[in-house]
Amino acid sequence: MEKITVFLAEDHSVVREGLRELISREADMDVVGEAEDGEETVRQVLELQPDIVLMDIAMPRMNGIQATQQIKEVLPRTCILVLTAYDNPEFVSAVIAAGAEGYLLKNVRGKELTNAIRTAHAGGSVLHPTIAEALFKQLTNTQTKPQREKVGSLSEREQQVVRLGAEGMSNKQIATTLAIGPRTVQTHWRNIFDKLGVYSRTEAIVHCLRKGWLTLDDKESNKT
Repeated sequence: MEKITVFLAEDHSVVREGLRELISREADMDVVGEAEDGEETVRQVLELQPDIVLMDIAMPRMNGIQATQQIKEVLPRTCILVLTAYDNPEFVSAVIAAGAEGYLLKNVRGKELTNAIRTAHAGGSVLHPTIAEALFKQLTNTQTKPQREKVGSLSEREQQVVRLGAEGMSNKQIATTLAIGPRTVQTHWRNIFDKLGVYSRTEAIVHCLRKGWLTLDDKESNKT
């Protein structure tokens, strides 16, 4: 079985030790490197090219937002999950804009973290529910309906997939809601990524939010 390779970017040694021990217990994961500052994180990640980077925001020499941006410029397919104590929406939007696929708070349970790593590695969106709601509101509140751009090349079905993904639905849940197969949902996501020039569900959702193609009104209407 090919393992998911994970890199730890965290300035507190006790936290790194705990993360390393937690992840190393998983049969399908392997910690391949770690760093305590942003500059060393960028250097090692570009060399090791891990599948997943667990990235803290507050680190010496270079913060996690800057490190994420530099890594993504060279390795766009490397998945970066932010793991931090900060739930500030400005931090969230900045690091997602830099290219991170997910944002988790450090109070997350061990099982939730390892499941999030698997989800992100499989191309899923990983956002803590509180963080997702705050980000959603922050981005959609900057858009007014007259300013909303046309969705362009996204088909109606692809728009539906993005809207349901924004609610945190898995591919299986989206398939059930739309009465289509899970593989068809995966195909829709691949087409969405290609059309928008992104590499993950999170990037696609944030792209649509920033463009005004998806708003809080859309989310609420899906609940009715």
